[in-house]
Amino acid sequence: MSKEQASKRRLGRGLDGLLPPAPPSSAPSAERPITVARIEQLHRSQVQPRKRFDEEALDELAESIRAHGVLEPILVRKRPAGGYEIIAGERRWRAAQKAGLFEVPIFVRELSDESAFEAALVENLQREDLNPIETARAFKRLRDEFGLSADAIAVKIGKSRSAVANSMRLLELPEAVLDLLEDGALSEGHGRAVLQAKSPELQIKLAREAVAKKLTVREVERRARDEGGSGKKGAPAEPKKKSPNVLDLERRLSLAIGFEVRVEERGGGKGVLEIPWSDLDELDRIIARLER
Repeated sequence: MSKEQASKRRLGRGLDGLLPPAPPSSAPSAERPITVARIEQLHRSQVQPRKRFDEEALDELAESIRAHGVLEPILVRKRPAGGYEIIAGERRWRAAQKAGLFEVPIFVRELSDESAFEAALVENLQREDLNPIETARAFKRLRDEFGLSADAIAVKIGKSRSAVANSMRLLELPEAVLDLLEDGALSEGHGRAVLQAKSPELQIKLAREAVAKKLTVREVERRARDEGGSGKKGAPAEPKKKSPNVLDLERRLSLAIGFEVRVEERGGGKGVLEIPWSDLDELDRIIARLER
């Protein structure tokens, strides 16, 4: 059996491949799995890699829970401050609240921070619940906080080393492009193609163009090689008379807010800042970023 096959089989076993064995039945009752817990005893985990939940999908799950209950226990560990920290099953917990339940089935395990984070990551990967940036940030956390190499991460979650490395590279993109990836406006393949553009400003411009024109990954790659989508036909040329100081100011402002910023000098120490947007959703994101 190859290493890659072994890795895939490990992921296929689910959380059992990562979690330590349950305590024996002779262990003290405080360490045994518990059947149910009150909704308010459960708390969202800080190690949960998933940050966004689809409200429509939660409503559908809540309807199912009203009819059938929570069929799969929520994996938790004890909190020093009391109650339980959710390791796997936050979506079920949220839907149970929507369904009006007062109690949910839980399964208590004693887990280290690393094991808890790995378990949460694997469950989300198996359910395909993470967007590309949540996945990339989870891999980066395994590397930075727990000291795992790309090879070790690949073995634990059942992916190739190159897939792990390419995923983390997405985090090199400007914040504006990361937002598009998190929102689902761009795919992971589009994100890797945008990375080929030569500067953050061009990456932002190309990502917006890809969304507005519904470009394929191949089209984005081609435009990225051609100065990140600046194009040679009909695209406005970069103003030639801007001073290096103004160009540097545009660059720093674009990086600071995560969106393209244009600066025009009007003389006498006056000027204009321009922040273009492609649609109202993007305008909302710009306003939210400026209000932070």
